[in-house]
Amino acid sequence: MQEHAWIKSFPGAVIVCDREGIILELNDKAVQNLAREGGEKLVGTNMMDCHSEESRIKLREMIDQERSNIYTIEKNGVKKLIYQTPWYADGVFSGLVEISLEIPFDMPHFIRGATKAEQVDS
Repeated sequence: MQEHAWIKSFPGAVIVCDREGIILELNDKAVQNLAREGGEKLVGTNMMDCHSEESRIKLREMIDQERSNIYTIEKNGVKKLIYQTPWYADGVFSGLVEISLEIPFDMPHFIRGATKAEQVDS
Protein backbone atom coordinates (compact mmCIF):
# COMPACT_ATOMS: atom_id res chain seq x y z
CA MET A 1 0.00 0.00 0.00
CA GLN A 2 1.22 3.48 -0.83
CA GLU A 3 2.39 5.34 2.28
CA HIS A 4 -0.53 7.25 3.84
CA ALA A 5 -2.90 6.15 1.03
CA TRP A 6 -5.72 5.72 3.57
CA ILE A 7 -5.91 9.45 4.23
CA LYS A 8 -6.95 10.27 0.65
CA SER A 9 -10.45 8.83 1.09
CA PHE A 10 -10.71 9.38 4.87
CA PRO A 11 -14.27 10.69 5.51
CA GLY A 12 -13.04 13.75 7.43
CA ALA A 13 -11.34 16.73 5.83
CA VAL A 14 -7.58 16.84 6.43
CA ILE A 15 -5.51 19.94 5.69
CA VAL A 16 -1.75 20.10 6.32
CA CYS A 17 0.19 23.36 6.31
CA ASP A 18 3.78 24.31 7.02
CA ARG A 19 5.10 26.75 9.64
CA GLU A 20 4.22 29.73 7.44
CA GLY A 21 0.66 28.55 6.78
CA ILE A 22 1.35 27.29 3.24
CA ILE A 23 -1.02 24.42 2.43
CA LEU A 24 1.01 21.30 1.69
CA GLU A 25 -1.71 18.66 1.41
CA LEU A 26 -5.49 18.27 1.20
CA ASN A 27 -7.30 14.97 1.21
CA ASP A 28 -10.36 14.32 -1.01
CA LYS A 29 -12.87 15.52 1.60
CA ALA A 30 -10.94 18.78 2.13
CA VAL A 31 -10.81 19.35 -1.63
CA GLN A 32 -14.59 18.77 -1.79
CA ASN A 33 -15.27 21.08 1.19
CA LEU A 34 -13.07 23.81 -0.27
CA ALA A 35 -14.23 23.49 -3.89
CA ARG A 36 -15.74 27.00 -3.95
CA GLU A 37 -12.45 28.45 -2.70
CA GLY A 38 -10.35 26.59 -5.30
CA GLY A 39 -10.18 23.00 -4.02
CA GLU A 40 -6.95 21.30 -5.02
CA LYS A 41 -5.57 24.59 -6.39
CA LEU A 42 -5.23 25.77 -2.77
CA VAL A 43 -2.15 23.55 -2.33
CA GLY A 44 0.80 25.93 -2.30
CA THR A 45 -1.25 28.92 -1.16
CA ASN A 46 -1.31 30.45 2.31
CA MET A 47 -4.24 29.33 4.45
CA MET A 48 -4.12 32.68 6.25
CA ASP A 49 -5.53 34.28 3.08
CA CYS A 50 -8.74 32.25 3.48
CA HIS A 51 -9.48 33.36 7.05
CA SER A 52 -10.76 36.41 8.88
CA GLU A 53 -8.35 38.63 10.81
CA GLU A 54 -9.51 37.04 14.09
CA SER A 55 -8.84 33.53 12.74
CA ARG A 56 -5.44 34.57 11.34
CA ILE A 57 -4.42 35.81 14.78
CA LYS A 58 -5.45 32.46 16.35
CA LEU A 59 -3.64 30.47 13.65
CA ARG A 60 -0.47 32.55 14.04
CA GLU A 61 -0.57 32.03 17.82
CA MET A 62 -1.01 28.28 17.32
CA ILE A 63 2.02 28.22 15.02
CA ASP A 64 4.14 30.48 17.23
CA GLN A 65 3.26 28.57 20.41
CA GLU A 66 3.05 25.09 18.81
CA ARG A 67 -0.34 24.48 20.39
CA SER A 68 -3.62 22.81 19.52
CA ASN A 69 -7.06 24.32 19.08
CA ILE A 70 -10.07 22.00 19.40
CA TYR A 71 -13.73 22.97 19.15
CA THR A 72 -17.09 22.13 17.58
CA ILE A 73 -19.08 24.19 15.09
CA GLU A 74 -22.44 24.05 13.42
CA LYS A 75 -22.77 25.27 9.85
CA ASN A 76 -25.62 24.69 7.40
CA GLY A 77 -27.23 22.19 9.78
CA VAL A 78 -24.07 20.09 10.12
CA LYS A 79 -22.14 19.77 13.38
CA LYS A 80 -18.38 19.28 13.13
CA LEU A 81 -15.44 18.65 15.40
CA ILE A 82 -12.47 20.79 14.37
CA TYR A 83 -9.10 19.53 15.61
CA GLN A 84 -6.12 21.72 14.75
CA THR A 85 -2.78 20.53 16.06
CA PRO A 86 0.96 20.81 15.43
CA TRP A 87 2.80 18.19 13.41
CA TYR A 88 6.48 17.36 13.68
CA ALA A 89 9.08 15.91 11.32
CA ASP A 90 11.98 14.25 13.12
CA GLY A 91 11.00 16.08 16.30
CA VAL A 92 11.01 19.52 14.65
CA PHE A 93 7.81 21.57 14.53
CA SER A 94 6.73 21.63 10.90
CA GLY A 95 3.25 23.19 10.82
CA LEU A 96 -0.37 22.40 11.58
CA VAL A 97 -2.83 19.67 10.70
CA GLU A 98 -6.55 20.40 10.70
CA ILE A 99 -9.02 17.52 10.84
CA SER A 100 -12.70 18.34 10.39
CA LEU A 101 -15.16 15.54 11.19
CA GLU A 102 -18.94 15.63 10.90
CA ILE A 103 -20.45 14.48 14.19
CA PRO A 104 -24.04 13.75 15.23
CA PHE A 105 -25.90 16.28 17.37
CA ASP A 106 -26.80 13.53 19.85
CA MET A 107 -23.42 11.83 19.98
CA PRO A 108 -22.99 9.41 22.90
CA HIS A 109 -20.37 10.22 25.53
CA PHE A 110 -18.70 7.48 27.56
CA ILE A 111 -16.51 7.72 30.64
CA ARG A 112 -13.86 5.04 30.58
CA GLY A 113 -11.16 4.06 33.00
CA ALA A 114 -12.57 1.71 35.62
CA THR A 115 -11.04 -1.74 35.45
CA LYS A 116 -13.25 -4.82 35.17
CA ALA A 117 -12.47 -5.71 38.83
CA GLU A 118 -13.45 -2.22 39.98
CA GLN A 119 -16.73 -2.44 38.07
CA VAL A 120 -17.60 -5.82 39.64
CA ASP A 121 -16.63 -4.78 43.18
CA SER A 122 -18.57 -1.53 43.19
